[in-house]
Amino acid sequence: MAAAAAGVRAFGAKGPGWLRRSPWAPLVAGFCSRGTAGAGQPEPGPRPTSVRQQDGIRNIVLSNPKKRNALSLAMLKSLQSDILHEAESQDLKVIVISAEGPVFSSGHDLRELTDEQSPDYHAEVFRTCSEGQTGKAADSRLHGKVMMLIQNHPVPIIAMVNGLATAAGCQLVASCDIAVASDKSSFATPGVNLGLFCSTPGVALGRAVPRKVASEMLFTGEPISAQEALLHGLLSKVVPEGQLEEETMKIAKKIASSSRHVVSLGKAAFNKQLRQDLRTAYHLTSQTMVDNLALPDGQEGIKAFIQKRKPIWAQ
Repeated sequence: MAAAAAGVRAFGAKGPGWLRRSPWAPLVAGFCSRGTAGAGQPEPGPRPTSVRQQDGIRNIVLSNPKKRNALSLAMLKSLQSDILHEAESQDLKVIVISAEGPVFSSGHDLRELTDEQSPDYHAEVFRTCSEGQTGKAADSRLHGKVMMLIQNHPVPIIAMVNGLATAAGCQLVASCDIAVASDKSSFATPGVNLGLFCSTPGVALGRAVPRKVASEMLFTGEPISAQEALLHGLLSKVVPEGQLEEETMKIAKKIASSSRHVVSLGKAAFNKQLRQDLRTAYHLTSQTMVDNLALPDGQEGIKAFIQKRKPIWAQ
């Protein structure tokens, strides 16, 4: 849920920003203008995310290092907008989420969670961060807010972490399909020490790591290292800081070289079968295999393999 500045300092987040500016860092101001927040609207200012897309790879950067990339309502809405923009475009193959500065994200902005804001405002913050939708809106694959949106998005979403990720920031990492981190990164859910238990981060964390590991993180608030996070399944890969962007982009480019139709079908089926019992999961994925074979790219890939040539995907 939330991680206060004091909580971040307690974990020793010091020094200059770790995300060195590169062709992927100084990005444009973003695709869409920031929406209004209603009552308790965040103060106007620079857009808290920046974004660039090239060769099918969209890179979204949390760009508010002075506030430790806190997931304020403005940040959440900006992130949601960047993820949703032309999500069904065939030109989009994969999304990479990274951050400027030594803190990937410190979680929710505690200044928005004081009693100076109304309960309705607090509810909007958590809805925007975590909740899905019900009813007719849920019929679309692209429904829900940021964390649910990551799971429901048609393309894989990768977290590229170079620093501290706490509370909802840790939740963001746990929600992504793939997470690559530098060996200097660390992860925590310290809300219990601030009087605000990390209940919503616990949802994503508890689905990414074993129950007892999640429980220790949630009940003590103590951080774990990148290597520990890798061992327990929170991360896909840990690399030296200087190799982080290279290794992340290697994964992103490999995904972008595949058929978007096939990857999208596969991601949706994989996530859906995880919620099923074994028999239902195999029934579901067997039908998915049949549907995959009916795709032009499914047949193209098989024919290309037989003919010993590179496939030419439909899009």
